Amino acid sequence: MIAFEAYKNCSLCPRQCGIDRTAGHTGICGETADLRIASIGPHFGEEPPISGRQGSGTVFFSGCSLRCRFCQNYDISHCHMGQVMSIDRIADFLFALWKNQKVHNINFVTPDHFLPHTLLLTEQLREKGVSIPVLYNTSGYMKVEVLVDLQDHADIYMPDFKFADPDLAKRQANAPDYPHIALAAIQEMVRQKDFLDVNLNERVAAQHGVFVRHLVLPGYIDNSIQALDLLVRTFGQELPVNIMSQFWPARQQKDQRLNRRLYDHEYAEVLSHAEALGFQNLLLQPL
Repeated sequence: MIAFEAYKNCSLCPRQCGIDRTAGHTGICGETADLRIASIGPHFGEEPPISGRQGSGTVFFSGCSLRCRFCQNYDISHCHMGQVMSIDRIADFLFALWKNQKVHNINFVTPDHFLPHTLLLTEQLREKGVSIPVLYNTSGYMKVEVLVDLQDHADIYMPDFKFADPDLAKRQANAPDYPHIALAAIQEMVRQKDFLDVNLNERVAAQHGVFVRHLVLPGYIDNSIQALDLLVRTFGQELPVNIMSQFWPARQQKDQRLNRRLYDHEYAEVLSHAEALGFQNLLLQPL
């Protein structure tokens, strides 16, 4: 199990900063060892098997180890919106969401840099009798050895596969190693949990498994096509994939291609390619 000592010489993420976060220092994620939370509450904007009818019990963690320049949650990942909270207080919030609002799952959003805290949280929740699935909602940029330690705590993995193009990953996240690291991470997730146990389009609460999200970036359709090619070659046509169209420029971008929303014909081209590849469990989004 990942211990709190991991924060002393932090190598939780592939960046491996080696920063002593317990001394108040911050690495690329921008966070110390103090657990900072942006929000906790029922969320209805996830995929149908995750939101269901009662919502997903989401915990948005401040900071991020990937820090994409176009991040759709820029105020949380880059500006560190949130407040320091104790594990006990978060566990009480989540217990109430389960008991009173009947949320379908506990959803840790971008928790990679706070993994030791999430393990303690899941243990406390189980001790309180919370039996719903625990979901790790990640950027995909994770170390396999860290994922091995999550095996007994995670029920559902919801990773992004953002970049197939190393050059684009370098320009947008300073992570040219993203494609092979994320692909290896998703392989480990699938080894542990297999594919999601329900269809992505069904509003039936999932209990375990993996599905992948890919956000189509305006002006970078080739990246999406390459990403889908990699996914189908690695995992086959049954891999559940959500192809997302919701990109918006959360802040002014130096890359002018990312200072607009996605065009209809761009999204249609990506969908056409996914269908030609034979994916059998796709979730599509209207623009």
